[in-house]
Amino acid sequence: KEVMVGIDIKSKPLQPHWYERYVQPCVAELLGSALFIFIGCLSVVEDVEGTGRLQPALAHGLALGLTIAILGDI
Repeated sequence: KEVMVGIDIKSKPLQPHWYERYVQPCVAELLGSALFIFIGCLSVVEDVEGTGRLQPALAHGLALGLTIAILGDI
């Protein structure tokens, strides 16, 4: 067994696949926007007098937090 000391081997960083570079961000944006708009619209369908502006605000906030948690790495 030979030990190589003092030799730096620099490898090229792997280029991401075209799917990861172009398609995956577009699909994530589409799903995130659809989820945000869908939940936002559903939050005001059944507007109870007691909730006022709180229900849509909480629904949008939770939808945004969920979208960021799921799709944030992409």
